[in-house]
Amino acid sequence: MNKLIKQTLGVAIGILLFSSCSQKKEANFVPANPLSIEFGDPFILKASDGKYYMTGTGGVSDGFKLYSSTDLINWTDEGRIYQGNTDTSWCVANFWAPELYEVNGKFYLVYSADWRENPTNELENFRIGIATADNPKGPYTDIHNRPIFDPAYPVIDGNLYFENDKVYLYYSRCCYKNPVESEVADWARAQGMFTEIEESWVYGVELAPDFSGIIGEPVLLLRPPLSMDDKQAEWESRSVTANEVNRRWTEGSFIFKDKNTYFMMYSANYFGGQYYAVGYATSKSPLGPFVKAANNPILQKNTETGGIVTGTGHNSVTWAPDGKTMLCVYHGRTSKTGDNRVVFIDPMEIVNDSILVVHGPSTVLE
Repeated sequence: MNKLIKQTLGVAIGILLFSSCSQKKEANFVPANPLSIEFGDPFILKASDGKYYMTGTGGVSDGFKLYSSTDLINWTDEGRIYQGNTDTSWCVANFWAPELYEVNGKFYLVYSADWRENPTNELENFRIGIATADNPKGPYTDIHNRPIFDPAYPVIDGNLYFENDKVYLYYSRCCYKNPVESEVADWARAQGMFTEIEESWVYGVELAPDFSGIIGEPVLLLRPPLSMDDKQAEWESRSVTANEVNRRWTEGSFIFKDKNTYFMMYSANYFGGQYYAVGYATSKSPLGPFVKAANNPILQKNTETGGIVTGTGHNSVTWAPDGKTMLCVYHGRTSKTGDNRVVFIDPMEIVNDSILVVHGPSTVLE
């Protein structure tokens, strides 16, 4: 544990030094956090009609709902856009992490859910599906009444990236039945906390242009560190070292490109706990290798510095109405919202062409 304490002090000092040396850019978007929208895993599409469309986990049972806005502050409830768990649908429960895309005048909904086909009665049987509609408000119907593909283990958090004539799918393999030996696992056993530590990993793979399946084999892109000397080990292991749960997550990935660099943002720790936080990694290729950033985590709870926000994570990225201010969209909890996840939108920027900074979490206090 001494190594983790040293890592904690090192990270804290690094953040202070970075904060004192970097100058916050003037943002033209003023956050109104938290929004009065109880979504987990929020995703915002800025569509060709000039409007913003937000979906996320929650709001309706067995499916997804939508909100629309012109300014990212005032939102209109558009109701349900997708209905799952029907007599014939491939998906039956746990509808999570929807994302919206506009491609050639059509709209696509990428989401996670439990697969009806479950002959071995797995407790976690998640797969990823894609539905489509002619209008951003839906209703969305599945392109194929099945998951995109079956990797033979549960997967969630599908994220797409389009480049030239190729489409890439990024997803997270679930922790379920994926125990991994590491120095963190050895430490947890020595402390009498857990006998094993399960992990989730982020993969990437090329997707067929018609979204019918994958091309080639998935590539492992991100995973928790094996060594406690790794600079990322402290923050990515907090749910374990705090004796919260016997799992280490790498999930909720979101990829974008700036100049010649691919930035992959991801979340670590238990989504239902206070330590959920966001980091990022960079690469020169959409399928890696990715290198985690030295200034991770870039978004985390602020209660230790007088704030009221915890559980910050599973983010997406959009742009403010001015078209210049990049924004981080994520969920979190406050001392007022309790266990309910609510949406936050904060400015973010890239410093010196390679360092990603999120100016949050912020709240508008009454």
